[in-house]
Amino acid sequence: MTSSLAFLGMAAALGLSALGSAAGAGAAGMSSIGAWKKCYANGKPAPFIMVAFSGAPLTQTIYGFLLMNFIKSALERGVSPALCLFTGVFGGLAIGLSGFFQGKCAAAAADALGSTGKGAANYFIVVGIIETVALFTLVFSLLLLS
Repeated sequence: MTSSLAFLGMAAALGLSALGSAAGAGAAGMSSIGAWKKCYANGKPAPFIMVAFSGAPLTQTIYGFLLMNFIKSALERGVSPALCLFTGVFGGLAIGLSGFFQGKCAAAAADALGSTGKGAANYFIVVGIIETVALFTLVFSLLLLS
């Protein structure tokens, strides 16, 4: 039974991270499509770089997968199944929220880039800052499980 708690933590780590990635990529993708439509309607070139905005939240699924594997290794080393559960739930939630909000910022970036054609580097910096939240969560979770 106790290892079941750890397996729930593993599932939460991947599942919650992937949910956030999906929601963020969906928001960013829809905005990119809308921004491209505006560009086409106005006879302006449509920046292909918006594909990167659309895909930015996908990395959070990778982080969730890595966290799931860290939890599995921790369980095999004898770490408390309860700690594995809570790390998976809260780590997965934080990573997933990072993906969700990264997607929302990427959506705003795509809209702004489509309207002005300027500022792509600044927008990527902001998207990268949000990415850092997921990376920090992954690293700190690994340290917690060590």
